[in-house]
Amino acid sequence: MSGTRISFLTGQADQPEALERVVTHLRRQLDGAPADLLRRARRPLFAGIGASYAALAVPVALLRAHGVASQRVLASEITQGTTGFDVDVLIGVSQGGRSSETIAAFKEANAVPRVAVLNVVPSPLGELAEVTVDLGNEPDSYASTIGFTATVVALDLIAGVITGRDAAEDPWDGIAELGRAVREQAVGVIDLLRVPAARCVAADVVAAGASRASAEEGALLLREVVRMPASACVTRNYLHGEMESAGQTLHVVFGDGREVELARSLSDAGHVTLLVTTRSVEPGGQLNVVRLPETASSARVVLETVVVQELVAALSEERGVPIESFVFANSDTKEGGVDLADFTAAAAGAPSDSDSDPVAVETV
Repeated sequence: MSGTRISFLTGQADQPEALERVVTHLRRQLDGAPADLLRRARRPLFAGIGASYAALAVPVALLRAHGVASQRVLASEITQGTTGFDVDVLIGVSQGGRSSETIAAFKEANAVPRVAVLNVVPSPLGELAEVTVDLGNEPDSYASTIGFTATVVALDLIAGVITGRDAAEDPWDGIAELGRAVREQAVGVIDLLRVPAARCVAADVVAAGASRASAEEGALLLREVVRMPASACVTRNYLHGEMESAGQTLHVVFGDGREVELARSLSDAGHVTLLVTTRSVEPGGQLNVVRLPETASSARVVLETVVVQELVAALSEERGVPIESFVFANSDTKEGGVDLADFTAAAAGAPSDSDSDPVAVETV
């Protein structure tokens, strides 16, 4: 079964209400059978690929902060079951439930309980799991909008069950309102930088902790949507030499600590910089600032992603790259192959061939 496809821009617009639905749906699910298995987890291993792997930075950061040993791996690393991993439950994420690597990992890792976190049900991955946690078959764009942010919600709630967090303390009440407000602010800020940012030849997206999910998703979206080479970087590692290649690059920095000084340094050196922070930082020169409300780290990742989505939509328009006009359809990444309709659905609203380069789709 495939999920319902919507455009990226529709996903942005519908996201606040969709997240409210997902929160209600997940809370109801996690009051039931999945909670029994998750409460016993002391050494969870999280696995995914692509955007799903990026989202896994959230539960790992939360669980480690509560003293729960946890790690995330690319699903493609689980080739011999869980041999070599100290794990008592495998939690695999695949929004459509058809990612070939995650399915292969679940087939190999049958010595431990497997939990599948999905949007689409039923799905091949769900059929291999002892327990499934689903988002409710929410329509999503091919370059994921709702699917990614809703997965972050699910992973936070799962981490909350594992740590024994009181349900009343989860951070998701009011997320729709916060998302709308952050997007409205982001529109104005990104309008100021979209022209110089669109001229950049590459981008670095920098963060630490749970916000590594935002950085990795940001870099992926810049590659997928804008076709801009982009790297996700960890703050402290970025300071140890990675930032030396700055030049004609866009810098997106998430954080409140060393990230603020980093953003100022990049801006002062003449580089287009977007800082997304809860701190009151004065913009100026090449420094552009979106200020976030104080929230829990997982909710913050959702709000940071709202900013990134607005950025890539603006840059896609500015660079004349139709959103979701993907170039390569790698048929071995999805169980049953890719649906070529996903690659042409967005083209209905794309510029004519006279306005942009034609899209080549290569099936591997």
